[in-house]
Order: sequence, then C-alpha cells, then structure tokens
Amino acid sequence: MGLFLTIALVHLLALASPGPDFLFVSQTAASRSRTQALAGVLGIVLGIAVWAALALLGLHVLLQRLAWLQRTVAIAGGAYLLWMGWQLLRAAWRQQAVVAGGAAPTPSSGWRSLRDGLLTNLGNPKAVVYFASVFSALVGPAVTAATRWQLWLLVSVESLAWFVLVATLFALPPMRRAYLRKARVIDALAGAVFVLFGLQLMLG
Repeated sequence: MGLFLTIALVHLLALASPGPDFLFVSQTAASRSRTQALAGVLGIVLGIAVWAALALLGLHVLLQRLAWLQRTVAIAGGAYLLWMGWQLLRAAWRQQAVVAGGAAPTPSSGWRSLRDGLLTNLGNPKAVVYFASVFSALVGPAVTAATRWQLWLLVSVESLAWFVLVATLFALPPMRRAYLRKARVIDALAGAVFVLFGLQLMLG
C-alpha cells in the first residue's frame, strides 16, 4: 500500500504542475466546449497510459542505451508544440477566438481534440523522463507484474480524474465569460507558452 500511495502522491504533484497538457485542456475547455476538452483529455490520458506502460516495461534502460532516441523524441515533440503555438498565435492575430454559444462543432471536432491531446502528451519528452525516472526509482525488480499493472491503472485513472476536473472547471460559464473578454490576449499568451515549450525541447 505504501508504494501505491507514494506513486499516487508523486503523480498528483506532477499533474498539478503547469505544462502543455494542462494548458491544452484549460484553453480548449474555455474557448471551445467541455465536450471537446474531454475528448482532448481522453487523448492525453491515452498518451500517459502509453508512457506509463513503457516505463513499467523498462523504458529507462532503453533510453540509457539509445541516447539518440530521447533526442529524437525531443525534436519531434518540440516541433509539434511549435506548430500548436503558431496556430494559437495566428488565431489571436486574426481575432478568431471561438464564441460561446456559436456554431455547433462538427462531428469530427471531438476526434481532432482527441488527436491533439494525444499528440500534445506524446510530443512532450519530459513525460518520457518523468515516467522513466519515477518508475525506475520507485518500482524495483522485486515488484510483481500484477503490481506493476495495478500501478499503471492507478496512474491512468488518476490522470483521467485530474484532467476531467480541469476541463469541467474551465468550461464553467464564469470561466468561459472571462475567456471571451480576453480571448485574443489569452490565445496569444497560450501560443507564446507553447512556442517556448517547443523551443526549449528542441534546443535543450
């Protein structure tokens, strides 16, 4: 039980730290809809589940032996975050922030949000380092396969609960109204943050 509690607390602190995933969910919920934000949450959680599974299967060993792999992931992820930032900056420049109560999203919007959430998470190599380091430090070789997959389930469910909470809070009418009053500024700031994240990953 001590191992599960430790992993749960460490992961909660990691989730609460602002990063691309948090920024993506909060901005999507405030600017579009809770439904699209929740689709993005599902994509992010799928990415987290992938990284957690790889870490439990020995990802840190692979990264130690293939240093170029981590660098490749960083460059690819940085490029994607740059692209996301550019899209937000362009929307801010053209004053095309989505207005609450406007046209209903197309049926494919949820799938696009899911894809963007998944790629936002998979494109962040810090997630690779986080999962590889945490699980290699806390989950020793004596831990059984059953316990490892229980930890995987714990991390996945905890991530889902956290980001559903974030999406729900930022989709509340007061949050949406606050966003609409400053939509252009918020999109510009969010875009700039994504660009900075991308540059940090590509040049770091």
